[in-house]
Order: sequence, then C-alpha cells, then structure tokens
Amino acid sequence: MLATLPREEKLDPRVKRTRSLIQQAFMQLLTEKGFRAITVQDITERAEVNRATFYAHFADKYALLEESIRQMFRQELEKRMLRGCHYSEGNLQALIATVCEFVAQLHEHCKFSEQQFQLLVENQVRKQIQELIELWLEQASSEINPQTAATATSWAIYGLAVQWSQDKSHASAQAYARQVLPLVAANMRVVHPI
Repeated sequence: MLATLPREEKLDPRVKRTRSLIQQAFMQLLTEKGFRAITVQDITERAEVNRATFYAHFADKYALLEESIRQMFRQELEKRMLRGCHYSEGNLQALIATVCEFVAQLHEHCKFSEQQFQLLVENQVRKQIQELIELWLEQASSEINPQTAATATSWAIYGLAVQWSQDKSHASAQAYARQVLPLVAANMRVVHPI
C-alpha cells in the first residue's frame, strides 16, 4: 500500500458489500450502454437493491462514477507502485505507465467517447496524480512551489496518457513512459531526487 495515499475509511462489512454490488452493476452497465444512457433504475435493478439503498450510498450516478473511478485508479496505484512513497525517476516513470494503462483500459472497456464521462474521469485521475506528486515534492527539494509543479505535472501526465491511448500504433506503456519521462520530470524541477 502506498504510504502517501490517505487511508480508506472503515465501513461496516454490509455497507461495503452493498456499495460493491452497486459499483459492480454500474461498471457492467458502463461497458454495455455508456454513461449517459445509464439510469439509477438500471443500476438498482442490476445490483438488486432498491432506490432508497442507492441514494443512501450515492447522491446520483455522477457521484457513483467519481467514487468508482477514484477507487479503481487508487487500486492501480497501490498495485503497481510498490516503492511509491517518495519521488524517484523510477516511481515517476511507473506513475506515467500506470496512468497510460488505466486510461487505455477505460477506453477499451467503457463508452469513453462521451464528453461528460471523459471530464469526470479526467478530474478524478488528475486529482490523485496531483496529490501524490505534491506529497513527493514536499519530501524532495524542488525549485518551484510543490502545488504548482504537481498541477503542471498532473496535466502533462494525463494529457500524454490520453494521447498514448488514442495512438493505434503505440509502443508499450513502459516504453512510452521512458520516452516522455524527461518532459514530465522537467515540470517538477527536483534538485536532489531521493
């Protein structure tokens, strides 16, 4: 687990199970019909819960999407960035590859062409990238404000990941991450990487 990421809140096992059922139903529907076409009723029928139960957990399908994307991306970070507790070029390269693969996976499995869906995904992923990089920069010595550098870096990483996922003849995510690493690292201006 990444020490730099906030801990998940403790939930009752029944609450976790219900949230999981709702999220699984939602993700299945995303692959079938796309975000715009999904209704709360579709989700509750697939999850076999009532509307009141849905609304006890999520304000609407937008809140459900944000939470689902946040959790999915967090799991990818935890799974892939074993030494991600501090800044290093290796960890930054792993982050770039992770974002590329995550965005490509969403393109492949979801109706990603909907602008509203794209914006919600972008917001959740970029926010987590920014938080992680800001923590790294607070631990390292950077020539510029950590928040400014983290903001620029999160935009660069996400934009490059989208470009990579749309390129039909792209190299592997790892090869691409190695290629763009100098561009991304320049945003951070770390004086003495750990």
